[in-house]
Amino acid sequence: MIADDDNKDGAARYDHAEVEARWQAYWDDHQTFKATRRPGKPKRYVLDMFPYPSGAGLHVGHPEGYTATDIMSRYWRMCGYDVLHPMGWDAFGLPAEQYAIKTGTHPAETTAKNVQVFKRQLKTLGFSYDWSREIDTTDPDYVRWTQWIFLQLFERGLAYQEKVSVNWCPALGTVLANEEVIDGKSERGAHPVERRPLRQWLLKITAYAERLAADLDQVDWPDGTMTMQKEWIGRSEGAEAHFAIQGLDGEGFQVFTTRPDTLFGATYCVLAPEHPLVAKVTTEERRAEVDRYVGAAINRAERDRIAAVKDKTGVFTGGYAINPVNDQPVPIWVADYVLMTYGTGAIMAVPAHDDRDWAFATKFDLPIIEVIQGGDVTQAAYTDHDHGVVVNSGFLDGLEPPAAMTKISQWLADKGLGQAKVQYKLRDWVFSRQRYWGEPFPIYFPVTLTDPAGDPRTGTDHEIHYDQPIAVAESELPLRLPELEDFAPGDEPAGALARVVDWRYFQRDGQWYARETNTMPQWAGSCWYYLRFTDPHNAERGWSEQADADWLPVDLYVGGAEHAVLHLLYARFWHKVLYDIGAVKHPEPFIKLVHQGMILGEDGEKMSKARGNVINPDDIVAVHGADAMRMYEMFMGPLEAVKPWQTSQIQGVVRFRDRVCAVCSRPVTDDWDEETKRLVHKTVKKVTADVERMAFNTALSALMVLTNHLMGLDPVPRRAAEALCRMMSPFAPHLGEELWRKLGHDDTITFAPWPHHDDGLCTDDTIEMGVQVNGKTRGTVTLSCDADAEVARAAALAVPAVCKHVEGKEVKKFIFVPKRIINFVVR
Repeated sequence: MIADDDNKDGAARYDHAEVEARWQAYWDDHQTFKATRRPGKPKRYVLDMFPYPSGAGLHVGHPEGYTATDIMSRYWRMCGYDVLHPMGWDAFGLPAEQYAIKTGTHPAETTAKNVQVFKRQLKTLGFSYDWSREIDTTDPDYVRWTQWIFLQLFERGLAYQEKVSVNWCPALGTVLANEEVIDGKSERGAHPVERRPLRQWLLKITAYAERLAADLDQVDWPDGTMTMQKEWIGRSEGAEAHFAIQGLDGEGFQVFTTRPDTLFGATYCVLAPEHPLVAKVTTEERRAEVDRYVGAAINRAERDRIAAVKDKTGVFTGGYAINPVNDQPVPIWVADYVLMTYGTGAIMAVPAHDDRDWAFATKFDLPIIEVIQGGDVTQAAYTDHDHGVVVNSGFLDGLEPPAAMTKISQWLADKGLGQAKVQYKLRDWVFSRQRYWGEPFPIYFPVTLTDPAGDPRTGTDHEIHYDQPIAVAESELPLRLPELEDFAPGDEPAGALARVVDWRYFQRDGQWYARETNTMPQWAGSCWYYLRFTDPHNAERGWSEQADADWLPVDLYVGGAEHAVLHLLYARFWHKVLYDIGAVKHPEPFIKLVHQGMILGEDGEKMSKARGNVINPDDIVAVHGADAMRMYEMFMGPLEAVKPWQTSQIQGVVRFRDRVCAVCSRPVTDDWDEETKRLVHKTVKKVTADVERMAFNTALSALMVLTNHLMGLDPVPRRAAEALCRMMSPFAPHLGEELWRKLGHDDTITFAPWPHHDDGLCTDDTIEMGVQVNGKTRGTVTLSCDADAEVARAAALAVPAVCKHVEGKEVKKFIFVPKRIINFVVR
C-alpha cells in the first residue's frame, strides 16, 4: 500500500513487501502471463538460457539477464504482441550426482528441493513467466522426447560408437570435455585426470560443419560470439597431399595444408603421438626414446598440448617420408602439438613460412628452405602470404601465391597425389558420460552366453556385441533410470549403471540383451528445451506443427557469454537435423542473441562462496524490494558490461521509485502545459528507442528526468502520470500495477497500450548554444532552430562576456554550424 503522507524529499512512503506480495498473488491467480496466440497478432518468443538449479540458489548476478528478458516481454505485451516467456530447469548434471554420492540422497530429491528454491526466488522478483509451461529435463515425459531425438540421429547414421582417447576422472567417475580439464586436473574439484581409450557414443556434428558456419549469416548475434562459433568450426580451404614412407611399400599418410603453394618448402613432417604409423616408421635405434615420449604425451589433455605454444617438444623417429612434389626425403618427427583428432593427425612443416615450424626447425636444427620471396627466413619466418613471388619450387617459380595454390592443387589431383579440400577444425561430439544422473541411451545390444542355459545377471560368462546396437522401440520410451542407493561410479569407467544387472540385462524371445550403461551429457536436455516450451503437455509429440508455426523461432535469447560456443553449437546442430527431417520449419533456432555482462562482488571479483562475496537477492528484496533490485541492476551500466555490485548505491534507485510513487499518487488534472507535454513525448520517444535496443540504463535515466520535472507539479497532468506509469511498468512491474490501479484503472497494466509519441512535439523551436572565442566558451545564447549565421553572430555579440573578448580585436573568422558551434576566431 501507499501512505498518503510524503516523506522529507516529497516521495510517498511505499510498502514494497505488501505491494509486491499482493501483485505476485494476483498474477498467479489470474494466470496473467499465460501465453496464447490470437489470430493476426504478431508474436515474440523470449527465452532465458536454461538455468541449472544448484543448491546455492541465486545470487544477485543471476537475475540480470532474467530482468532484461522480463522487461522486453512486458514491453512487447504492451505493444500488442503475443508473448511466450517460459522457464524450466536443466536438472540433470554432475553436481547433483556428486552430492548424492557424498550424502546418499537421491539426485532427484536434491534437484526437486533446489528447483523449489529457484522458483521461489524468481517469483519473488516478479518475472512474468508462463509457469504453466514449466519443464524439467529429468521428467520422464521430457526424457522420452530427448531419447526420441537421439533415435532420429541414430537412424540417420549421425550417432555412432568409437573407441576414443578421453579425459577420464576417477574421482568424479566420468569423462570430461577438454574445456573441463585445466593443467591435467578437473575444473570441478581439481581432481587428477588421465587419458584412456573408451568406447563412446559420438554425434556426427562434422556432417553439418558447412551449414553451421554458413547459416550464421541468418542470425543477429554479438560479433564476438559469431567469431567464436566460426573459429570453433574452423573452416579452412587448401589441399590434401599424400606423403609416402621411404622403405615401406604401400605405406603413407595424408596431410592437409592451407598453403599447398609451399609444398616445395616442406623439410620435415610431424605425426601425432597416437598416429598408428608411429610404431611402423620408428627405427630400432630411436624406439626407446619415441616410446617414452609417446607414453607421456598421450596422458596430457589436448588443451594443454595445444596451449604449449612457446616450448614445442618432439622426437625424431628415424623414419623418412617422400615429398610428393620433388621426391626428396623429409624426416618424420613425433610431437604432441599435433592431434590425432584434428585433420589427419599428420602435418607437413614449412619452417620458412610458418612461425611455429620455424621455431621448431631452429630448435632442432632442421632445414629451412625459402619458397616465397619477401623476407630473410634465416632470421624469422616470412608469413605474408598475400605478397611475394614463389621461388625454389620448380614449375611454380615466378607465380604469385594465389596462382601457385590453384596450379599445385590441380597438379596433385592430376598425379593422383592429392586434391583440393575444405577442412574443419570442428570434431565429432563425444556424447557419452559414465555416470548415473543423465538420460539413459535408448539402445541395447545382443548378448552371447558361453552357457546357453545361463544367466548374465548371475555371472555366466558372456559377450556383449557392442558392434550391433539396437534402438529401443519408440513405443517403449521413455527408458527410465533404475532406482539406486549407491551412486558411486567405482574405479572403472563402466559407471554405476553397469552394476545394476537386473536393469542392464533382459531377455526377449529367448535372446539375452544388454542395455547401454553410458548416459547422455547434460547438453542433451538443453539442446531442445526451447522446442518443448512451445507445447509442454503434448503426450503424442515433442511439439506439434501448430506450436512450431505459432511460436518458433526464438526471437530473443539471453544468457551468459560462457555458453557462446558449445551450447549454441550443439543446439543448432540438433535443430538442423530436426529441420532436415521436417520436424521444425525454421533453419535456425535463435534469431537474436544477447549476452548479459557479469556482475562482480563488491570486491570487484567474481562472486563465489570461496571468496565470501556472494550477495543473496533474498536479502536485497527483503530490505529494498524486488522493483528496486531490478532497476538497480539495469541502471548499473550497459547490459553487456561487466559491473561490480555496490549495495550502498541501491538507495538512489529506491528514492527514484518512491518519487515515481509520489508523482502518480498526487491529484491529477486533464490539462497540461506545453513544457510538460513536450517532455513527456520526448521521454516516450527516448525510452521506446532505448528499450528496443536494450539500453535499459539510459531509458531509466530519461524516466528519472521526467519524474524530477513532474515532482514540481501539483496537480499532475493525468496524461503525464499515466505515460510515466506505463513506461515504468516493465522495469518495476509491482509499482506499475499499484499506480495504474491508483490512477483509476481496474485491469492489469500488463496489456495497457505502450504510449506513443508525436515527432512534432519532440523537436524544440529554440536551442541553447555555447559561444566560443578562440575555442574557449565565453557565454551562451538561445537561438531559433532555423537561425542563420547572421542572426547567430548578432545574438552572440549581444552577450556581454562574449563582446568583452571580441571588442577591439580583428575577427579573422566566424564559424557557425547550426545547432552545434558558434566560434569567433580573433587576432
